[in-house]
Amino acid sequence: MNALNCRPWTFPLLVVFALSTTAWAQESRGRGETHPVVATTYYRTFARFHPVLKRVKPGDIVITKTLDAGGQDEKDVRRSEPGNPLTGPFYVEGAEPGDALVIQFRKVRMNRNWGWTAYRLGLFSLTPESIEGLYPNRYKDDLIRPGRSNLIPWDIDLQRQTVRLREPATATIKLEFPAKPMLGCVGVAPAGDFAPTSGPSGSYGGNLDYNEIGEGSMVMLPVYHPGALLFIGDGHALQADGEPTGTGVETSMDVEFHVEIRKKAGLTGPRVETRDHIISIGSQPEFASSLDRALQMATSDMVNWLTTEYKVEPFAAHLLIGYQGEYDVVTVAGSMALKIAKRHLPSR
Repeated sequence: MNALNCRPWTFPLLVVFALSTTAWAQESRGRGETHPVVATTYYRTFARFHPVLKRVKPGDIVITKTLDAGGQDEKDVRRSEPGNPLTGPFYVEGAEPGDALVIQFRKVRMNRNWGWTAYRLGLFSLTPESIEGLYPNRYKDDLIRPGRSNLIPWDIDLQRQTVRLREPATATIKLEFPAKPMLGCVGVAPAGDFAPTSGPSGSYGGNLDYNEIGEGSMVMLPVYHPGALLFIGDGHALQADGEPTGTGVETSMDVEFHVEIRKKAGLTGPRVETRDHIISIGSQPEFASSLDRALQMATSDMVNWLTTEYKVEPFAAHLLIGYQGEYDVVTVAGSMALKIAKRHLPSR
């Protein structure tokens, strides 16, 4: 869920099987113990001082759950105050500052039959001259949450893996789409005593709201404290590029992941790998600076990734980005991502 709202599908099995044939997936399989764990206390800051939920070792598998952005679980029970409540922190044995934490999401699956979204696009997604005459940001009082009138319900078909607008009704188009479950919040405790809320993002990850972070994806984050202190949350059944309404289809999730450590990796921000792409994220809070800055951050990191880990000549890295790079708007007025297809990369 977008920071502005926090403040007041599954991959087919064929793809999962295909992943097991790649060196990337072989490297990232869990090899240790399995830890089923469900939190009873949820935090809304990425802070180093929160009590550890579970200590794990590299290769261990964690099976857990996340609440929706409003604090409700899969049984519609409110377990936390709204604002992207986080599951964690998970302390990873052996993780030290300067390392990279690698999180492989083995399962990110919807576990209830409904979700909710904002009622209209955020004003941050529109030009000023288009705002006058916009329909009121008010639908029904208390429909989703007491005190809110600008949230609307969506039905989730867990068998068909679809999402469909329940209300209001439209007579012109069919607002039913394939689901693509993802996690909005994936982050570690940032440097020092900084304790950002679960609304913004930064070099530590946080509320990334990137729709490529779902089942089968791998997220890499810089480590700033012993144990890394990993938090996850903010599941979306579906979200457009940029999260232009300020929400995804917010819902609770069943999540299974395992962790690895890359020693002395020297990351400066989040990276993601999917079956087909490596992805650098220029991660910054919304409105901290323009998307131009986020684009520059993502591009600079991709050059570094290509030249240091794939041993591509600097000029070749620039030209590969220049003619095969794909940019995603991760969050409106916030972060950008740069994708390079793996088919263009040399073997490592």
